[in-house]
Amino acid sequence: MLRVSAPASVPGDLLAGAAAAGLRPNSRTALATLSSLFLYEAGMALNDWADRDIDALERPQRPIPSGRIAPGAALAAAGGLTAAGLACAAAAGRPALATATALAATVWAYDLYLKNTPAGPTAMACARTLDLLQGAIATTDPGSPARPAALHALPAAALLGAHTLTITTVSRREAQGSSSSLPLLSLAAVTALAHTTAARPPFHLRTPGSPPATKPPATAPAPTRPTPTRFTSTRPTSTALVTRFLAAGYAATAARPLLVATLNPSPHFLQRAVGGGIRAMIPLQAALAARAGAPATGAAVLALIPVARRLSRKVSPT
Repeated sequence: MLRVSAPASVPGDLLAGAAAAGLRPNSRTALATLSSLFLYEAGMALNDWADRDIDALERPQRPIPSGRIAPGAALAAAGGLTAAGLACAAAAGRPALATATALAATVWAYDLYLKNTPAGPTAMACARTLDLLQGAIATTDPGSPARPAALHALPAAALLGAHTLTITTVSRREAQGSSSSLPLLSLAAVTALAHTTAARPPFHLRTPGSPPATKPPATAPAPTRPTPTRFTSTRPTSTALVTRFLAAGYAATAARPLLVATLNPSPHFLQRAVGGGIRAMIPLQAALAARAGAPATGAAVLALIPVARRLSRKVSPT
């Protein structure tokens, strides 16, 4: 029911968020990651509880329709995991708790109502966006405002959210099949996201936590003509190459099953495309971390791929 292979894509959200904000992971990042893992699994349990009648017709092998887990036990697990996630977030600080509360509300709203509406994919994308922002917010020093860090991490969160929107849209047809246009459009979206991720990120005058520029003394003479601000790249060539390599890995992981699904958009191949899209989140997170100038963090995220592969052989992520 918890589909333990899928949560391997969660820690990268927080690590990429911290890197995008220009911060090093710390103990609060670890607490926020644990919180997100609990909330992710809460969503898995709640999803099976909410879909128990549909699964009885379309996927009778799932735990609740097959009788292996009682519906009440699944709902209780969702509630308990949500409480555990919020408790871990509270230990990381008030800003982290506020973000986790918004994330939990999004998860419950998606599973109980939004999933079967046109807003479903957007709600899922919002959940992943919040999860990456949580990495920036929770990692920020308690005495510093979290808003600047969240703003720095917002472009990376938007890219991850766009990928989630794409894959969730495909997942809505994984039980019935679709026309070739759906995986084909998703393939185009993945290609565009990979290209954007590999491109140069927005330049910043300073990173969160660095002191602001001091104002000149009041007695200083005014310059005769304004001097334009010059932005310089903070990414060495090697880091840019790593980013492009990771972005290419993301594209290959997500695009290959989508291409197959374009040729044969049956439920089987659409499910494989969704699974590939979930696994592709890990190289995307690694690329986003490297894009922010933290290739070591990207390498740490990339190390989760063997774990996800090994677990997915035992339990499907979809």
